[in-house]
Amino acid sequence: MDPVLRRYYQYLRLERNFSENTLDAYSKDLNKLLNFLEQEGVDYREVKLEQLQTFSASLMDVGITNRSISRILSGVRSFYHFLTIEKEIADDPTQMLESPARGEHLPDVLTLAEIDQLIACVDLTKDEGPRDRAILETLYSCGLRVSELCGLRMSDLFLDEGFIRVHGKGKKERLVPISQSAIRELRNWFVDRDRVLIRPGHEDIVFLSIRRGTALSRISIFHIVKMLCLKAGIRSSVSPHTFRHSFATHLLEGGANLRAIQEMLGHEEIGTTEIYMHVDTKHLRKEILEHHPRNAKEGDATGE
Repeated sequence: MDPVLRRYYQYLRLERNFSENTLDAYSKDLNKLLNFLEQEGVDYREVKLEQLQTFSASLMDVGITNRSISRILSGVRSFYHFLTIEKEIADDPTQMLESPARGEHLPDVLTLAEIDQLIACVDLTKDEGPRDRAILETLYSCGLRVSELCGLRMSDLFLDEGFIRVHGKGKKERLVPISQSAIRELRNWFVDRDRVLIRPGHEDIVFLSIRRGTALSRISIFHIVKMLCLKAGIRSSVSPHTFRHSFATHLLEGGANLRAIQEMLGHEEIGTTEIYMHVDTKHLRKEILEHHPRNAKEGDATGE
């Protein structure tokens, strides 16, 4: 074990007088953060507020409740407070880290006008413009988790058929209809993607760093969305996950049923989706293609 972590757990046991069960819970919660940072290539001593916000969003992304996220973030704050008093770090990055409000309610969503405004502000004269526009359209059109977007592969795209294959949590796969506008932006991006010097092992990844030729990280997607929101004058609380909630909310408002939304989002339990509303069940593809705002604008992806 990392010597700093060992000292932290001793601190919780001896100075905070935590029981073994509480200590075990703190350890499991902290490991969620440490595993996340390891995947992102970030040392826990060098973590920034933005990366902690992305971690918090990723917890929501896999269906963890607001109450549980608040508990996990409380443990994260405890850890960084310890690092500060032990002089392992100079500043506590959790001081401005907010916990989600408790209770089962929807996070902020974007209006369709705000999404249009956000996509329109992408500068297509820049090298990354077509890619960033395709990212926004795909996030919104398919309601993807940011981890699912980062892991999306060229071999997962069936654009002629109007579907993509998504690798969700627990290595479960699902087919998701994709709008014509997202298909168009993806194909525009592919023209520039063909000119990227792609690193070995990343040839099948859809969204790449133009300079490095490697898959974009979740933090990179978070940064892209944040910068575009600032440019568009949209509230700074928007994250990639906001597009997922906007997607589901707009579908529901357009008349789609909850079971269809559940399948699209990849929720194992309908209860996770019930934060949106209770409605009747109809067929997945018909509901998505009939009620998604992008399809209402562009027409059915199948031409039906």
